Amino acid sequence: MRQAVFNEALSGFDAVARIWRRRGVFAIVAGAVLALAVIAFVVLPVRYLATASVIIAEQEPGANTSAAWAQKIGDPADMESQLLVIRSPRLLRQIMSSPGVVDAVVGECERGRLLGSAEACQRLKTDVGAFIDHVEGRFSVASAGRSRVINISYQSSSPEAAQTLANALTQTFLEDQRTEGANSREVASSWLWQELKQLDQQLREADDKIQKFRRTKGLMRGANAPISSERLTSIGQQLSQAEAARADAAARLQEIKSEQERGPTDAPSVLQSRTIADLKQQLTMVSAQLASAAGVLGPKHPSILALTREQTIIQQRLVDEMQSIAASAQKTFDANTALVNSLKKQMDTAKAEAGSATLDEASIESMVRDTEIKRQQYAELYKKASDLETERRVLRGSTRLVSLAELPSRPFFPKKIPFLAAGVTLAIIFGVGAALLADQFGSPAIKPSATFGPPQPAPPPVVAPAVRDEIAPDIDDAPASVPDLPEQAEQPTVSDEPPAPPERRSHLPSVADVSILACLPRLKTLRQMSALGAILQGHQPLAIPQLLRLASEDGEFQHTLHDLVQELGLDRAARPQRIAVTSPESGDGKTATLCALAEHLTAAGSRVLLVECDLAHPAFAQVMALPPDRGWLRALEHGALPREEVLTTEHPHLDVLPIGEATGSVGDILEAINLDTLLSGLGDYDVILVDTPLPARDDFLAGIDWAIVCVRSDRSLIEPAVATVNKSRSLGAAGVGIVVTMAEAEPRSTSVGHVQTVAVYAEAG
Repeated sequence: MRQAVFNEALSGFDAVARIWRRRGVFAIVAGAVLALAVIAFVVLPVRYLATASVIIAEQEPGANTSAAWAQKIGDPADMESQLLVIRSPRLLRQIMSSPGVVDAVVGECERGRLLGSAEACQRLKTDVGAFIDHVEGRFSVASAGRSRVINISYQSSSPEAAQTLANALTQTFLEDQRTEGANSREVASSWLWQELKQLDQQLREADDKIQKFRRTKGLMRGANAPISSERLTSIGQQLSQAEAARADAAARLQEIKSEQERGPTDAPSVLQSRTIADLKQQLTMVSAQLASAAGVLGPKHPSILALTREQTIIQQRLVDEMQSIAASAQKTFDANTALVNSLKKQMDTAKAEAGSATLDEASIESMVRDTEIKRQQYAELYKKASDLETERRVLRGSTRLVSLAELPSRPFFPKKIPFLAAGVTLAIIFGVGAALLADQFGSPAIKPSATFGPPQPAPPPVVAPAVRDEIAPDIDDAPASVPDLPEQAEQPTVSDEPPAPPERRSHLPSVADVSILACLPRLKTLRQMSALGAILQGHQPLAIPQLLRLASEDGEFQHTLHDLVQELGLDRAARPQRIAVTSPESGDGKTATLCALAEHLTAAGSRVLLVECDLAHPAFAQVMALPPDRGWLRALEHGALPREEVLTTEHPHLDVLPIGEATGSVGDILEAINLDTLLSGLGDYDVILVDTPLPARDDFLAGIDWAIVCVRSDRSLIEPAVATVNKSRSLGAAGVGIVVTMAEAEPRSTSVGHVQTVAVYAEAG
């Protein structure tokens, strides 16, 4: 069993033992409380409770289910509003007029009167305020679970008065609901009929205005659209056809003219002419005859001359025919051009008319749309007015009676079993409290620490053999009590070689052959708070600025930091010390321990530089309000020196080198550098504290004097801490130590308390 569970079990048995020691006090107090409960049960007056029930938000007959009713059914807000209406003084004032109510209240007052005159009860008949004050506290109005049923109850010493008052308020509420519903519907119906009359007059005027506008503007419609629109469409179609014909004629004309310049050819527009085809055939035949005759006859022969003249005549006829075709194409082009121009003029005129007609149609459409909206509104209002009139005539109300109050036969208060159960419970509670108080203040136990004289040595902690051999081998050798004696600082000797890390003489045990340098106590706020706040405060992490403020005010914490400085040998170091602070997991207090140690050193006059190397969880910029773009990442990216990014703080002895932000991709920068390279040339400081995780680079901690591994005291396993210690050694750290954080505070009278705290942490693994 773990130590915390064992201590908790012992504390529970101790409480039982203390009660048993004071069992006489427990019996006396519990018997007295139980006797008082029995006396109260007999003496207290008997009260009766009568309950009537109503159900609300039911759909009314003759009314259609609307969104308002759907939202109203089961709405908690509507239920609460009905409860407030029932409790209102207005309804309590109205029940005075119900038959038998005032007499029942006066009789109840006289029956329960112990002191005073009877005039106070008789005044209830005439004084409305006194009547309301008397009955208001006795009424109980509440909903029945998650239903829509409301229970109206009245408590009284007289069962008849309880029944009468409960039924009177129920009937008054139902009648008030019916009256209010009918009046509201009558008012709404009158307003709707007045609005309908105004809408009817507006619709008639709008229809007359639309007809007059159509007659004035001459707006007539064709088969599918207004006449102006149909005319514009027809002219547009004609214009498209004319432009197509003109383009075709222009193409033919251009083709003929280009062929005329080059001479006769086989152009398509020329070949389409039958005359051209015949002439070309004749020309071919004459050319063939001329060629045949030229081979036999001479050039002066009459046949040759005749054929030549005939060939010339045919060619001239071809040219004339082509010119005739060109003239015909020119005329066709001119005619189409004239038609296109005429249609364009008609198109412009039609566009102007159509544009004017479009504006007029838009005005007409707007008026028609407004009229249609009014018609729809008229129809809806007429339907609502008819429904309201129907509902007003058949209204029963949205609230319905479930049951009236019956005459109660059994008393509501006090009830035997619940009253006695409460008495027994209170008797046990007061008896236990009295026994504990009597044991606390009657004979307090004498503790050894309260005796005068020199402190007695405490027994050594009990540790399992396996844990003693493997984890804490030097616990057996630790002294039982180490008095707080002032240490005499040794004068450092100056030599050419750097001194080795100072030998540790800590009274704390070791883990994996590594010293536990200090146990930093858990910091808690000192402000006043409730018991629940004090419990929750122990489970909520403190922000680092708040933690540092509490650490500066905590004397035990500062004393532990002083011991840590002595364990590290920082108070007698002959050269600047480099200390890397790491942890197995996040949340172990690495950054908080670093900052607290830095403040402690600067308060002692040492010049300290804080270096941030935790790329995954950077915190310096937020904690110390530093510029986010300053840091050694930017220096490496721009090829500058890291010392140029060192920032000063409000404390004259404390400087900071944050990570900063890089504009490019820096990759895994810790795998590419070691701390010795990064820290070289940063300036003249007494101590350089580095907040860093442990990468895989073999020489990452080369040049580091101490590697401090921060481990929380409530970690259940010690293996991560051992792995981090071994890794720190393998990375080249000269000295490795463990600092246990968030430990429960122990008195500093002896060193055994510290050993026990760390031993419990070692046993957790």
